[in-house]
Amino acid sequence: MISLGGGWDELLAELFADERYLKIREFLKREYSTHIIYPDMYDLFNCFRFTPVNKLKAVILGQDPYHEPNQAHGLCFSVKKGVAIPPSLQNIYKEIESDLNIKQPACGDLTKWANEGVLLLNTTLTVREHLANSHSKCGWAWFTDSVIKIISEKCDGIVFILWGGNARSKAPLIDQRKHLILQCAHPSPLSAYNGFFGCGFFSKTNSYLQSRGKEPIDWDLNNQEIL
Repeated sequence: MISLGGGWDELLAELFADERYLKIREFLKREYSTHIIYPDMYDLFNCFRFTPVNKLKAVILGQDPYHEPNQAHGLCFSVKKGVAIPPSLQNIYKEIESDLNIKQPACGDLTKWANEGVLLLNTTLTVREHLANSHSKCGWAWFTDSVIKIISEKCDGIVFILWGGNARSKAPLIDQRKHLILQCAHPSPLSAYNGFFGCGFFSKTNSYLQSRGKEPIDWDLNNQEIL
């Protein structure tokens, strides 16, 4: 029985009881028992565990977990402490420095953002080692699309940050009358110069939150040793 805490168990109860999720679960049992799968099964739902519903301010959509050893830990774009910062995350840090004049951190762990109210949600939650997108057809798209729709319906004033084609395809799932959708190119080195750099999404997110009477997000990751 999954227990996420933070209000997610109640919000997502119907999904976890759905036959489609039960099929995903059976698939994962086989995969974890026969292959190396990332993230670790105990980290699979960290994006929910680290960001309670009542603290939710923003959703950043990723696509696939990192598929090399010691990287993925259940938060999109994030890597564990001590792991080299991937190129897309390096570009995210560059944009934050340009947008908010925040020094680029030396660590790629985004747990602090999750604790600040940023749901770091991949659209596919698991992957086989060395095989990108290997679990993209197992049913996760239905599950995470449903999560996005539930957040859109049940919450108010959330900022949805959609980078790249996969994430931007989810925009129709979100009620634009209730939420702010920010979308542009992916931070990957292949596309970052096509509209990601200069997007200003971090300051725009905080301006919107403050306009709704919410506390802004502290995007500075340089002082998170205590986490």
